[in-house]
Amino acid sequence: QNEKELQDVVKQQEEKMLQLIDKSGEVTRLKGEISQLKRSLQRAETEAKVLWEEMRGQEHKVDAAYVQERVLLRQEVDKLRLLLLEKEDENLLLSNKY
Repeated sequence: QNEKELQDVVKQQEEKMLQLIDKSGEVTRLKGEISQLKRSLQRAETEAKVLWEEMRGQEHKVDAAYVQERVLLRQEVDKLRLLLLEKEDENLLLSNKY
């Protein structure tokens, strides 16, 4: 009787662990999606910021190549900032682990 109960408890625990693993995978996927959406938002905000600055600064003809270069440079700066923040987060996690 006790052995049967123990087997049932072990089986329930295994099922719970499998559910947690499934949820963990879903959380990881969603975190990746959130990260990608944040990058897309940052890219769009960067483009809008540069275009707004250009429109304020030049009421006449705007050089499209110059604006595009500024957008790309600003995106590169934002990308580097994001990488720095990610590395700082990783370092913080590692220092908290050990």
